Amino acid sequence: MITLFSERHALHAPAFEFFRGERVPCFETPARAAFVKECLLQGGHALREPHADSRALLGQVHSARYLAFLENAWGDWLAQDAANAARQPFPSVWPVRTLRSDVEPANFTARLGLYSMDNGSPLTAGTWAAAKAGADAAASAAALLSEGAAAVFCCSRPPGHHAGADFMGGYCFLNNAAVAAQALRNGGADRVAVLDVDYHHGNGTQSIFYDRADVLFVSLHGDPRTEYPFYLGHADETGEGAGQGFNVNLPLPAGSSVGVWFDALEQGCLRIAKHGAQALVVSLGLDTFEDDPISTFTLRPADFYRLGRRLAALGLPTVFVLEGGYAAEALGSNAVQVIDGFEQGY
Repeated sequence: MITLFSERHALHAPAFEFFRGERVPCFETPARAAFVKECLLQGGHALREPHADSRALLGQVHSARYLAFLENAWGDWLAQDAANAARQPFPSVWPVRTLRSDVEPANFTARLGLYSMDNGSPLTAGTWAAAKAGADAAASAAALLSEGAAAVFCCSRPPGHHAGADFMGGYCFLNNAAVAAQALRNGGADRVAVLDVDYHHGNGTQSIFYDRADVLFVSLHGDPRTEYPFYLGHADETGEGAGQGFNVNLPLPAGSSVGVWFDALEQGCLRIAKHGAQALVVSLGLDTFEDDPISTFTLRPADFYRLGRRLAALGLPTVFVLEGGYAAEALGSNAVQVIDGFEQGY
């Protein structure tokens, strides 16, 4: 399988985050992609540098003012105080119900809150470059599919599926899966499906395509009544307007068994087949692994191979985009299990 990788991912390396009220080392680190890269090379998978510029596609997926903020955020942060170079900015105020979000504040912290859904996505000097490299990989993968490739894996970080049209969150800044789906549409695929198998619901991807019938979004994830992102991902969210019926959420209780998870996967695959999708984008979150530190599903390495086999049975040109997975040392081997399963079954 063609694999895309850029060393620019490592430019986003926040030192800490806040978890359960404590300051802790970040779960989402450069080591994640490094472990995947190592396992890919050990498995004989050659790595390519992304070749496409995603900037035009980003303008179709994200709002112009959000992109402008994100690209210039670190410079704006330093403009407040040169000493900020040694600090990580976090939002402390958000425009919740009854507050306005249409007027962009001049204050940096206020703007950071305007464009954030949580305080779980710390910015660094290299955040924009790393996130843009991931979007470039997604755009490159779609281009390769349009040229006849059967499947492409994007070994990229930070992840993207929590990023909406005009906000960041959950370690995500640019929505790589949405970029890939939009690129496939631009490339001539009339119907595209996005399948999100991350433990956490892909709220950003859902919101981007919620009123569209050309991109089907299917997600199986931890029940948002107890699991992040909490405020989206319920089964009754089925789309609106032209997109009615083209959003499928399959929330599962925390601690669900492997059998229950694969039953949900089967439901999702059957819906994708019914959609008549001509291409598939997989938000490949591997935090469903039994030893993941912030999730509660129990998939083992052999289950990821089985996942790859089932996705191959759909018979669709497929872009895999790496999302979550925070048992870093196991992330690479689990990713390779999916790739190997897909290649054996395609």
